[in-house]
Amino acid sequence: MTTALPAIAPRAGLAGWSLFAALIAMAGLPIYIHAPKFYVDSYGVSLAALGGTLALLRLFDVVQDPVLGWLAELGRARRGLWVALAAAVMALSMLGLFAVAPPVAPLLWFAITLTGLFSAFSFLTIAFYAEGVAKAASLGPQGHLRLAGWREGGSLAGICVAAVAPVALASLTDAPFAAFAALFILLAIAATLAMRGQWSGQGAGFQNPLAAFRPALSDALARRLLLIALLNAAPSAVTSTLFLFFVESRLSAPGTEGPLLLLFFLAAALSTPLWSRAAQKHRAKRVLLSAMALGIASFIWAATLGAGDVAAFAVICAVSGAALGADLVLLPALFARRLGQLGQGGEAAAFGLWSFVSKLSLALAAATLLPALQAAGFTPGAENAPSALFTLSVLYALVPCALKVLSIALLAATKIPEV
Repeated sequence: MTTALPAIAPRAGLAGWSLFAALIAMAGLPIYIHAPKFYVDSYGVSLAALGGTLALLRLFDVVQDPVLGWLAELGRARRGLWVALAAAVMALSMLGLFAVAPPVAPLLWFAITLTGLFSAFSFLTIAFYAEGVAKAASLGPQGHLRLAGWREGGSLAGICVAAVAPVALASLTDAPFAAFAALFILLAIAATLAMRGQWSGQGAGFQNPLAAFRPALSDALARRLLLIALLNAAPSAVTSTLFLFFVESRLSAPGTEGPLLLLFFLAAALSTPLWSRAAQKHRAKRVLLSAMALGIASFIWAATLGAGDVAAFAVICAVSGAALGADLVLLPALFARRLGQLGQGGEAAAFGLWSFVSKLSLALAAATLLPALQAAGFTPGAENAPSALFTLSVLYALVPCALKVLSIALLAATKIPEV
């Protein structure tokens, strides 16, 4: 009989899922932090040119996710091969970005390599989360929460490593980013091998793009969870966009951004197994609502801070990072569990939509907040009027609270079947 398998076989594979999540995460947000400065310092590319290029790439990144979701669904029967190819593209793009002298104009090379990097990153993220629906089903009734704890813990650990690795490697080599790219390739090989045999390849997938999205879009609860994801990602998008400005100008603490960011992500990473266990003992919805309320409390405090309040802001980073850990673990797990309950396939297409709404919130935040700051008379790095600093505090701390309240209200009004 196969009834004993969920208790034995899956545990051996969860470490591989965590390692693969770390690989994907290392190619995400940290690269958007490191790459522009690297090309300014190494090749003299102007900030204005890089900013315009990144804006265009971000726009392309947002709109391609549903297409990548459909492609991941179309290649479902040979997903392991597609994943291996995407991992190779991601690793080679990282190498080209940081370790290869541009064979063409540096700005063009930056655009080419970064496009390859984030396209492969997006495809792998979608395929990885889609495959998690079947994996979690083999782990028992709380499988989605168990898997999410391992997966998101690995993801946040990968972000932390990628954030500090180039700085740490600078003490060992004159080319720290090239060394980082080489280590990334080794990790890509190890993570791909660790996931070998984990790609089920069940089903032929959807040939019709519209049919691939129908299971998620035709279900009221899945649509509601997508809307909650959009609203709930908005506060993080706001704070991510304004974080550097807040630390530099409101706290008057330039140079502390790196340690504060690391503290934030470390708190998120360390909290993920705790949220996963709590959700398994208590209802996931109840735990998630509690974490959202914790995030609101921390950012109300942030609105009161001024110059020199770095210690208080460090506490806020730790608390809000821990609250973010619940968002990252529980919301995707609830969405994946619903897809599993529907049993109609289309998981990759559904997570293409999930990735789309998450990135859309970041694009909308950048498009609205920065012009609003400028209209208030705020100038980065300059001596700003109290009114401009007040606007910065409102946008950074209170706007996310208002958005979080909307998320809480929508989630509280949503009936989510528990298992």
